[in-house]
Amino acid sequence: MLTNITHSQVYVLDQDEALDFYVGKLGLEVNTDADLGFMRWLTVNVPGHPEHQLLLEKPGPPAHDDATAEQVRELVTKGAMGMAGIFTVDDIHKTYEELVAKGVEFTEEPTERFYGTDCGLRDPFGNALRIGQPKEGPIEVPDSSQAGEWS
Repeated sequence: MLTNITHSQVYVLDQDEALDFYVGKLGLEVNTDADLGFMRWLTVNVPGHPEHQLLLEKPGPPAHDDATAEQVRELVTKGAMGMAGIFTVDDIHKTYEELVAKGVEFTEEPTERFYGTDCGLRDPFGNALRIGQPKEGPIEVPDSSQAGEWS
């Protein structure tokens, strides 16, 4: 039986630029940075939480041939790879202001929702991310006409 998710993969076009963004701006920490010869295994995690790591993977061998890697790069750039991650914080407005000051570009300002407050951003490559502050107490899920949309 499955017991945990340890890694999630996010395609990035430049791993050094990804480090600058995910570590330098978002405040994650490097877990592993290893040259395996055929690829660079680069993972980051929320400080103090190594149990779930993001693998910042560059499209290419061994997973992709050159043509497929190019297609993946195009999809990443278009923002068509889906949600790369949702992070939680204790103070969404403070975090938003701190990240704006660091030059992070947001697609949506903090917005109140039925589950809490969250905002949208993209990494330098086009991957969609969200940061949220969950609502305290029980959450009442509205019917689909009231749930809202994500940017």
